[in-house]
Amino acid sequence: MKQLLAGKTAIITGASKGIGLATAKLFAEEGANLVLTARGQADLDQIVEEIRAQGVNAIGVVADSAAPKAPKEVFTRAIDTFGQVDILVNNAGYGDMFSIEETTDEHFDEVVQVNYAGVFRFCREAIQHFLPRNEGVIVNVTSVNGSLPVCGVAYTSTKGAVNIMTKNIAIRFSGTGIRCNAVAPGETDTPMARAWAAGELAGGDLMLNYARRYVNTDISSTQPIDQANAILYLASDMSRAVTGRVLTVDNGAYMTA
Repeated sequence: MKQLLAGKTAIITGASKGIGLATAKLFAEEGANLVLTARGQADLDQIVEEIRAQGVNAIGVVADSAAPKAPKEVFTRAIDTFGQVDILVNNAGYGDMFSIEETTDEHFDEVVQVNYAGVFRFCREAIQHFLPRNEGVIVNVTSVNGSLPVCGVAYTSTKGAVNIMTKNIAIRFSGTGIRCNAVAPGETDTPMARAWAAGELAGGDLMLNYARRYVNTDISSTQPIDQANAILYLASDMSRAVTGRVLTVDNGAYMTA
């Protein structure tokens, strides 16, 4: 069977754990050249080594998605190594549980820079690279919190904003070879989700009490591979007629979102 991403080069941000890691491994199986980013050198080196051992071309670039210069640096490394970029997966993110009255200006700005401004800058860099070829795919990883905002006010606001930005980019390039979609994970069994459930994220557990009120907690969490499969669908030609959509992957736990 033909690999879905054979000959493609993909940048995946936040690729050293959770959904990003599962996506990197799945994209490797599907034949993509991989440019993986994370803030930690050791974790990044480990996953790159594992992927290369499978005979897949991969490089790691230490990058903080909140840094204004990061997108240019990552794309430059990718282009220098592989010639071009075909797919951008904006996965890096920052979760929190601070309610509105607890949220300081400094914390709000920090979350916005990672979850929204950073995604904007990476999308802009991708578009500038895609335009000459009139071809390319962006998949933004947002959250069910973009439509059912039960976590922290900064986190949920940025996820809703990225959903709208995704649609705005899709409208701008509708009818072209450039597509932009989003995957909105529900609760997924990742290190961040386990911290969320334990009330260990910034802000403690105040908003967690409200989450339990509005979410069907009897439904099991998804697994990172479930999200990776959805990302693969939107990144590949399987979804060539799909743009401007936010695909919720939650086992139905957030059915009212």
